[in-house]
Amino acid sequence: MKIKMAKNAGFCFGVRRAVDTVYEQIADNDGSPIYTYGLIIHNMEVVRDLEAKGVTVIRSEEELKTLEHGTVIIRAHGVAKRIYNLLAEQGIKVIDATCPYVQRIHRIVEKESREGKKIIIIGNLGHPEVEGIRGWADGEVFVVEAEEDAVRLADEISGDSCIVSQTTFNYNKFKDLVDIFVEKDYNGNVVNTICNATEERQIETGRIAKEVDAMIVIGDIHSSNTAKLLEISRKECTNTYFVQTLKDLPLDLPETTTLIGITAGASTPNNIIEEVQNYVRINF
Repeated sequence: MKIKMAKNAGFCFGVRRAVDTVYEQIADNDGSPIYTYGLIIHNMEVVRDLEAKGVTVIRSEEELKTLEHGTVIIRAHGVAKRIYNLLAEQGIKVIDATCPYVQRIHRIVEKESREGKKIIIIGNLGHPEVEGIRGWADGEVFVVEAEEDAVRLADEISGDSCIVSQTTFNYNKFKDLVDIFVEKDYNGNVVNTICNATEERQIETGRIAKEVDAMIVIGDIHSSNTAKLLEISRKECTNTYFVQTLKDLPLDLPETTTLIGITAGASTPNNIIEEVQNYVRINF
């Protein structure tokens, strides 16, 4: 069995930075509590390891308001501006591990919104990154996830507006949704805020999926960017399999399989990728 391994698999810059930040705080800790506001990244293997080392996940604003001391680390997905204000009022130490690419979107949204523009976010409604971006808009803000959302909003929206994107959104889908607005004579700003690593990973996944007999996509079930890789891979390769950890193997591969492609989401640790890769190499 031959393996074609994606070069852009595993931790991206923003995820690695966020995870390293938490481990650094653990190493330097003087015994005071360490919290992350939300899951630091969407990978439960990493989250469980951090919890085993004493890190507590805060899952709501109500829970956040009860804190009296300790350090709160802002997750890679970022948070709304009001969360920073809340923590400042409480006097809680804050370590910001927001991905710099997400921070850039916050600055764009804050600026454009202050200038009176409506904000249109192309992304997954309810995703932590999207919810955080929404929290930097002073005025009207809309989330567009699917074609029907774009068609309806393009017909209804009026006045100056600005389109941005969730950093991990499907690049081709983003272009298709923007085209719907353009076809409706949209003349506002369009800022492609999908990060380069996401775009490169998606392009590479599509290319590999076209060339192999079967494709394995490794990642967490809650990872948005992994879901996009699955979507892209399944479009090009019918025999696409989703794997979270080594426990999800073995796979029922077609007997004619001679070449397997492997990629992984941006929040997948290297040790899981290596375990899956080694298993496939030895057992298939």
